[in-house]
Amino acid sequence: MLDEPSAGLDPRARRTLINLLRDLPITMLVSTHDMRLVEELFSRTIVMDEGLIVADGDTKKILSDEKFLNAHGLEKP
Repeated sequence: MLDEPSAGLDPRARRTLINLLRDLPITMLVSTHDMRLVEELFSRTIVMDEGLIVADGDTKKILSDEKFLNAHGLEKP
């Protein structure tokens, strides 16, 4: 379980973190606004807005819907 794991990291440290997480053979629950990290690491995404699940599914599909992302305070990577 990780809460905003890339917050405050410089680009090199962020890349190191992504590579480390990619190699872990575990299920992860990650809370983040870093959509680039989500895009690179996770095949499934759950989007929550004001405590409600508003999407649950394929990361590529969710991240391709810019209108949906904007409506929920997120940006397309």
